[in-house]
Amino acid sequence: MQPQFYDGTKLLSMKDIDGNTPEIFICTTNRSGGKTTYFNRMVVNRFLKTGKKFGLIYRFNYELDDCAEKFFKDIERLFFNGMTMRSQRRASGIYHELFLDDKSCGYAISLNSADMIKKYSHLLSDIDSMIFDEFQSENSHYCSDEIRKFISVHTSIARGGGKQIRYVPVYMLSNFVSLINPYFIEMGISGRIQSNTKFLKGTGWVLENGFIEAASRAQKESLFNQAFSDNKYVAYASENVYLNDSNSFIEKITGDGKYVATIKYEDDFYSLKEYPDLGIIYVDDRYDPYFPKKIALTTDDHQINYVMLRNNDLFIGAMKDLFSKGCFRFKNLKCKNAILKAFSF
Repeated sequence: MQPQFYDGTKLLSMKDIDGNTPEIFICTTNRSGGKTTYFNRMVVNRFLKTGKKFGLIYRFNYELDDCAEKFFKDIERLFFNGMTMRSQRRASGIYHELFLDDKSCGYAISLNSADMIKKYSHLLSDIDSMIFDEFQSENSHYCSDEIRKFISVHTSIARGGGKQIRYVPVYMLSNFVSLINPYFIEMGISGRIQSNTKFLKGTGWVLENGFIEAASRAQKESLFNQAFSDNKYVAYASENVYLNDSNSFIEKITGDGKYVATIKYEDDFYSLKEYPDLGIIYVDDRYDPYFPKKIALTTDDHQINYVMLRNNDLFIGAMKDLFSKGCFRFKNLKCKNAILKAFSF
C-alpha cells in the first residue's frame, strides 16, 4: 500500500557512495507530499527528547520575518497542539533565535548574510542540524554566488563546541523544479539523475527523488487544477516532472545543422548546432576547430582565440532560455554535463 504522506526513514538510513554517513540529505517530491512536515516534526521531536537545537536556512534576510509561524503553524496543529513557538531578532536582525514554549530551540539564518554569520558563529555553535526548505527556486531567484554562501554558512555553524569541525547534517527539501539548479550542478547530480531515479548517492550526500501518489491524486482531483489542466505548472505540482526542464535530453540527431559555437571544457571540445526545422540546439563532441566563435568555461581552458564565458553572458542567457523550453539535445552524457556546467556560471 502506497503511503499517504512522505516518510524519510529510508533516506535517513542510507550511507553515501563511499559507505560513510552523509552530511547532506536531499529530498525532492511532487508538491504536497508531506516532506516539509516530516522533517520539521523530526527536528522538533529531537529537541524535545534530547535538547538538540536546529537551524532553519532561508535564502534572503527578509524571509526571517515570521519564521517561527511559517515553520511551526502546520505541525503545531497536527502534532504539538497547545505548544507555541516565537522568534526573536538577534544581532540587528542578522539571525533570529527560536523559542518553543519559551525555551530556546534553534535559530533561523539566511544565506545572503553568510559573511555576517561568520562573526556570530560562536553564538550558533549549538545547532545540531539544519533544514533548507525550497532549496530549488521556482523562478530561479538565487543569491549571487549562492553555493559559496551555503558552504560558508555551514562552515560557520559546524565549527566550535571544542572542535574544529562538527557533524551538522543538512536536510535539503524541494519540489521538482530544474535539473540545472545550482546545487544539482555543483554536486554532479544533474548529469546522473534520470527520470526513473528514486535514490542517488554521492560523496557526502544522498538523494531521494520521491513520488507521493496520494498527493498527486489529490492535485488531479482538485477542480481548481482541472480548470488549468493544460498548464505545465499543474503537471509539475501533481506529477514526477521538473517544472523548468524537458524529459528528453540525450538522443542522436542526423543531418547538417547550423554551427553556433564551440565550447571548451576540461580540455575537451563540444559543438553547438542549431536545427531550425526541429527547433533544437544539438550538442556534439565532434567539432570544427576553425569555427570562429569559441568559448572557454574555465580559466584553465582559456587560451588564444577562446574568450571566457563571462564575456558571453547574452549568448549563454539565450541558450539557458532555450534549455528551459526543452530545446536542447545531447549526443551523450558527457556533452550534457559540459553544457550544464556552462549554465552554472
